[in-house]
Amino acid sequence: MATVTSTELTSTILTTLDSEGIVMLPRLISDQQLRDMRAAFEARLQNLRWSDVDGYERTELYRHMVQDVLTLDQGFLDIALYPLVKEVLNEYLGTHYELCEAKGWKSLPTMRDFHGWHGDAWYDQTRIHDYIPREVKLEFYLTDVKSGFFQYVKGSHRRQAPRGVRHQELTAVPQSQIFEARASAGSAFLFDTSGIHRQSAPILEPRLACFYNYHDPDVPLQKEDVDYYRYHPLLLNAAYLGGLTKEDERILGFGNKTNYIPNFRRQQRHPGFQRACEFAFDARLRYLDFSGRVSGKLKKIFSGSSDSKPRM
Repeated sequence: MATVTSTELTSTILTTLDSEGIVMLPRLISDQQLRDMRAAFEARLQNLRWSDVDGYERTELYRHMVQDVLTLDQGFLDIALYPLVKEVLNEYLGTHYELCEAKGWKSLPTMRDFHGWHGDAWYDQTRIHDYIPREVKLEFYLTDVKSGFFQYVKGSHRRQAPRGVRHQELTAVPQSQIFEARASAGSAFLFDTSGIHRQSAPILEPRLACFYNYHDPDVPLQKEDVDYYRYHPLLLNAAYLGGLTKEDERILGFGNKTNYIPNFRRQQRHPGFQRACEFAFDARLRYLDFSGRVSGKLKKIFSGSSDSKPRM
């Protein structure tokens, strides 16, 4: 059997990505790396982020979001900068792209189609009309996915500005044109985000997946993402950054302040509820402080009584 060279593999993957908008990748990491990554990811899923407890964020009913996965384990960074991935992206996106987001989520079991068909809206369509900026995501499964899998309409990329798509618009699309990523843990694929895609329903078991978002950081962002500060400069763990090349540093955005917002303050979505939680937490801390001081005084009193000698 003839051996497939790295150049041939890159060319094959690039051809499929260009023609279909999505392509599966060969295995990128070892089983041990996968176990380490999943353990680090699941550790963040134990608690909702609160006060001094790190954890997941929750902005919707059926997903627990884990932000900044590059801080969790070496494997997440290794995938982002995997040589094959870079080779394909250098050809498809040019050499000015960066990794602009790295996050994941736990999708919860539900019968509801809460993440319907769409192309990813990210750039300012009020300023860019004459072309569709290229953006590619790398999706990586941390669990086996048999339901709630990713679906993509092959060949639908770069045909229209990204938007939500009604199910009725796809009634004429044959099943053979829909890519379905039923795959095992450790599987990865690249897709052009302008293509029509979704997380399918129903979701019968929890799904853990992470997403890496690559695009040109100079492309103006839509107002919604600016207001949310979605594509902020990456948060990195210094322990994982040994041996980076200049290209790696560019991809990670070293020194690029294009989308940096000084003194950013995110708008609160539930200010009344947050104030109530802060009040309750403050009351709890005051109670613990008071009870600690009372307990300390009682210990001193009883300790003094026990140490005193009885008079003759």
